[in-house]
Amino acid sequence: MLADGINKKPSHILLRGDLRPIRLAYPNELLNNFITIYDLHSITIHGLRHTHASMLFEAGASIKEVQARLGHKDIQTTMNVYTHVSKTMSQKTAENFLKFMELE
Repeated sequence: MLADGINKKPSHILLRGDLRPIRLAYPNELLNNFITIYDLHSITIHGLRHTHASMLFEAGASIKEVQARLGHKDIQTTMNVYTHVSKTMSQKTAENFLKFMELE
């Protein structure tokens, strides 16, 4: 890797100090160790990604904002994966509208 020059853009995001890519399982292993030490509910790195996206929706982010945040090229991907969240948010929207109408 270093033979290509230090200025070459790495093809991997997670690298070791010597610029070699880390093993794919390594982030989950670190997370599992943390979970074990602090006796937390088990979750994977990918599970954290889903949790983050769901919390964005609950905080009022639009589907387009979540798509951009997750890096999905196609909004359909975001919509397909998070349809269950959209349905929950639709129910909340309906409840909020009902509360608003009751104030009038």
